[in-house]
Amino acid sequence: MLSTNYRLKLEFICGRIARGESVDLQEMVWAEKLGKANTSAREMLRKARQVANNPDMMEGSTDHFLNQLGLGDPDPSNYRTGFDSADDIANWFKRDKSEDWRTRD
Repeated sequence: MLSTNYRLKLEFICGRIARGESVDLQEMVWAEKLGKANTSAREMLRKARQVANNPDMMEGSTDHFLNQLGLGDPDPSNYRTGFDSADDIANWFKRDKSEDWRTRD
């Protein structure tokens, strides 16, 4: 669980990320370290990046819905537009676990 001060600081940083504003290097390093240690912080950062990559995301759209569910990749270069084989589909559904998949908040 995040403390109130950490949550407010992270919300401020995520708001700037989502609006496409600059973030100081020290703040970004702090947010990334917090994201590695806390899944809630990691999700906040992921959602902010997804909004920054899709600034035209409208509330009620499919993209907005998936972002609120915590689904999808914030990096558009990782998006799939089609599959070449059944193995491609199976590999797409495999979930790569992060380094900290065994930790709890």
